[in-house]
Amino acid sequence: MLMPILAGMIVDQVITQGHRDRLGRLCLAMIAVTFVRTICRYTYQIMMERFGQNSIYRLVSDEYEKLHDLDFTYFNHTRNGDIMSRLTSDTDAIRHFLSWVTYQGLDCIVLFIGSLAVMFTIEWRLALALACVTPFLFYFTRELSRHAHPLFYNIRNSLARLNSMVEENIEGNRVVKAFVREPFETEKFDGHNDDYMQRNMASAYNSRRYMPWLDGCSYMLQLITLIFGGWLVINHYMSLGALVSFNSFLWMINEPVRQSGWLMNDVERFNASCVKIRRLLTAKSKIRERPDAQESVSQAALVRAKVSGQEAQAAEPEKIRGEVRFDHVSFAFPDDPETPVLKDIDFLAPAGTKVGILGETGSGKSTLVSLIARFYDPSVGHVVIDGIDARDWPLQTLRSQVNIVAQDTFLFSDTIEGNIAFGAPRADNDYVRSMASIAGADSFISGMPQGYGTVVGERGVGLSGGQKQRLSLARALADNPSILIMDDTTSAVDMETEAQIQEHLQQMAGSRTIFTIAHRISSVKDSDLILVLDHGRIVERGNHENLVKAHGRYWQIYRKQLGLQSGQSVGFE
Repeated sequence: MLMPILAGMIVDQVITQGHRDRLGRLCLAMIAVTFVRTICRYTYQIMMERFGQNSIYRLVSDEYEKLHDLDFTYFNHTRNGDIMSRLTSDTDAIRHFLSWVTYQGLDCIVLFIGSLAVMFTIEWRLALALACVTPFLFYFTRELSRHAHPLFYNIRNSLARLNSMVEENIEGNRVVKAFVREPFETEKFDGHNDDYMQRNMASAYNSRRYMPWLDGCSYMLQLITLIFGGWLVINHYMSLGALVSFNSFLWMINEPVRQSGWLMNDVERFNASCVKIRRLLTAKSKIRERPDAQESVSQAALVRAKVSGQEAQAAEPEKIRGEVRFDHVSFAFPDDPETPVLKDIDFLAPAGTKVGILGETGSGKSTLVSLIARFYDPSVGHVVIDGIDARDWPLQTLRSQVNIVAQDTFLFSDTIEGNIAFGAPRADNDYVRSMASIAGADSFISGMPQGYGTVVGERGVGLSGGQKQRLSLARALADNPSILIMDDTTSAVDMETEAQIQEHLQQMAGSRTIFTIAHRISSVKDSDLILVLDHGRIVERGNHENLVKAHGRYWQIYRKQLGLQSGQSVGFE
């Protein structure tokens, strides 16, 4: 605010009145004001940038932690590209708002109001004439903001769809190349890319519609100052120095007027990003830990200890024994409650036993074992672990001792040793090697150039399906779970290697409860209990010998797989 006043003083006192001795002091004052202004602006701009970066650091951390808290239901209905957009472009829009838009907006407001107030003290008639333009400014700014909000929200959604499509194609590039679908995928990408461009162009058209009017308001201020201010000077209502000060103050009004449209665009981009991020941060997991979970488990353990006559300190469970009981469990996914996946599942697996599960594709095998780790909660009935409902166990305690080896294996871009020791980061080399031997992986790992120090590509690229499955099994074993679930883990492994793995697992019998989902009879024939599922129901149960003698569904599968060895066609599924 001082610079225009000093400029007016130079015109009135030095040029008009001839007080040349004051020129040096006034010029030094202008230099000092410029220096202080530059230091202050540089300091608060750096502070605002630091504030924005620190805020985004915390925000991204909160988003990432929230992703780990959410259950499978959320990820089943949210695209990866949408999540990545929230962690990247949406958070960057918020950083831009915090680091730049906030202080620019505050700058504009303070300059506009402050300069207008000073102008009224210099010449109220000219200031009042300029203030008449303000209602038009507010109108065009409000209209720009009102139309920009849905446009920027659509832009964020379009970008999320574009990111999802790119992420999917990068991950499935081998499938695309195998089917020679590059032109098709390129055309599909061009469609998403064009949609993103059109959304941005719609925003640009909205700016084109209102920005000229805002610029016109700023030019109108200059025109009023020159015409009406010149008339006031000619008629001696104000001095020439006052008009110079007025003209210098004019940029403090002009600049906020010209920037208001762009700032409102940034504000609406910020609002659209906040909506997306709030939906992530406020998403609720359907799998929640009860506040009194640890207390409930401790009380149940104390009762069990008294019944069995154990010492009181044994009541604090440090490790799950592994007894699993399904008490008339039915399940349907939350988004389709009318279509049950599991129906009246009822069985008991004592601690240390082996349970085999067979069934056609879609019969609910993987869903059944997901209930044990409480990735989902049953719609009806109870899943009981060591006599305690799974919903009463602390989630960390339960999942740290229930490990699922899925058929669709995932390996991190890390060394083989790092992948195996993922669940047991303090494991030494000998322990990692022994777990790999049990999983039948030590032989092929030792043959690699760097052995256990070999870095596997993203998602294990470069390894065969069987090798990835064996590494995934070794990782699960290294975690030393009380309940080990193998979901078709050896489907990509040859028969000889599978036999070796089964032999090694047989040596661990009694130390942990093992659930094995398989299509091969050879994978489950040594199980203490075999369950045959059909459309979500248990249609047969028993051990291998009894099920073969029953001549039911299990016997039909067994007969067909025996026919494989004699050259007959097999139609298990």
